[in-house]
Amino acid sequence: MSSDFLLQVKDLKKAYTADNYILKGITIDIRPGEFVGVLGLSGAGKSTFLRCINRLIDPTSGEILFKKSFLTDNPADTELLDSCKLKGHELRLLRRKIGMVFQQFNIVKRLTVIENVLSGSLGYQGTLRGTFRMFSLEDKKKALANLERVGLLDQAYKRADALSGGQQQRVAIARTLMQKPSLILADEPVASLDPKLSREVLGILQKVCKEDGISALVSLHTLELTKAYSDRIIAFQGGMLTFDGTAEDLNNDEIEKVYARAGS
Repeated sequence: MSSDFLLQVKDLKKAYTADNYILKGITIDIRPGEFVGVLGLSGAGKSTFLRCINRLIDPTSGEILFKKSFLTDNPADTELLDSCKLKGHELRLLRRKIGMVFQQFNIVKRLTVIENVLSGSLGYQGTLRGTFRMFSLEDKKKALANLERVGLLDQAYKRADALSGGQQQRVAIARTLMQKPSLILADEPVASLDPKLSREVLGILQKVCKEDGISALVSLHTLELTKAYSDRIIAFQGGMLTFDGTAEDLNNDEIEKVYARAGS
């Protein structure tokens, strides 16, 4: 595995019962700044893999290794930390550096657009300021700047439920940028959007990741979109990693393997 990595996953397994393994020993490294498309049928293990990385789900076994600098932003902190063992404050620091973009947007529709975006900075607020949503002028300037990056500056003070689905997903991206993430995990972020909006949202996500040097793992439901936007593609089949390469490497034989049903 490469020494230049953002995270290393080693023999990661997840089982919900003794004989029902959703992940069956995943080993992979993710490099800084790469945009990785994640392919696979429903139930192949894609979402479970993403949720294990930021500990929304606890793995059964294996390691998910980050350099300590991932948490501290100090390049001198080269000690390796296993996120599977993190608790309390360190786990909160990890999650602060990992942005999540979901299929259903997960925005608060009764709040304004800028209020939703400001929510992304809650991990940097103290308990009192976070509880009462006491954001600084600097926070608000950053929120407006991130809305401008996703093309929604003119929508900042509208209620979120007045926006289209594509616009709401762009709000979710702007909110994630407020975390100042080193890694973004996007689980089917355009599955509920039409093809035109899907391309718009993915184009924005890809652009901001490239500009900020953010690594991204993006689970997508179509082969066409995955090949169009990904620097690298990984594929799951039956809980195992069956492909890791570029779009050019993903030939018809590999595609058939990805979309074959387990056991068929």
